[in-house]
Amino acid sequence: MARSTNAEDYQHVPRAVAAMPKDFAAGFEILPHRHARAQLIHATAGTMRVSTDDGVWVVPPQRALWMPAGVAHSIVMLATVRMRTLYLREDAAGFMPQDCRVLPISSLLRELIVRATELPLQYDEGGPAGHIVALILAELHGLQSLPLDLPMPRDIALRTICRRLLESPGDTRPLDAWAEIANLSSRTLARRFQAQTGLSFGAWRQQARVLEAMGRLGGGEPVTQVALDLGYESVSAFCAMFRRAAGASPSRFRARPLVPG
Repeated sequence: MARSTNAEDYQHVPRAVAAMPKDFAAGFEILPHRHARAQLIHATAGTMRVSTDDGVWVVPPQRALWMPAGVAHSIVMLATVRMRTLYLREDAAGFMPQDCRVLPISSLLRELIVRATELPLQYDEGGPAGHIVALILAELHGLQSLPLDLPMPRDIALRTICRRLLESPGDTRPLDAWAEIANLSSRTLARRFQAQTGLSFGAWRQQARVLEAMGRLGGGEPVTQVALDLGYESVSAFCAMFRRAAGASPSRFRARPLVPG
């Protein structure tokens, strides 16, 4: 019998960890929702953009997003996605962060997650399945978060600007132009941006472009096209920015062939 792919079916399983496999087409959106359990949002192929009221995260296959229980979030598939996600019972996830974090996924952890999706929901905790889950929890211990988040400001005018930049990350209008749109002085806009996001306006926009680039590159778009769409006059300038911000060249985030799992 095929396993259910309804997330709600995984919320009341008494086992410490429940693993759900589900595939999505590019562009598919999961509307805002929340879970009773904490969730490790991971995909073995394809890139996702996850949003909450407080921030936006891009999650490529080599990464996962830790989503604490009860946090409302939405997900957009930036490419064809093979989601392989974990739901963790509160007592099993006590060592994990209390806020959203992007985490690195090792080859071992990836294979353990894939194997967990093949286990029955009511697996034998004292048997081999229980050992797999114990290894997953051991691998999650000590993972260091990665700077792939984009904090969202509280101010409505600033949030509107941020949403527009997320929709059109290649928009090159300067701070003064955005301040005029928001009916604020440039100095006030800059000060509020720094206070509410911890980033300058320019740094926030660059981070938005980095995350957008990760999603597009993960979907297989050519580096040159991504660079031009994001407002860069040269590919070399884009590659240098991306390498500084992401710690790797754009080619590292190009799509990989879909593989089993």
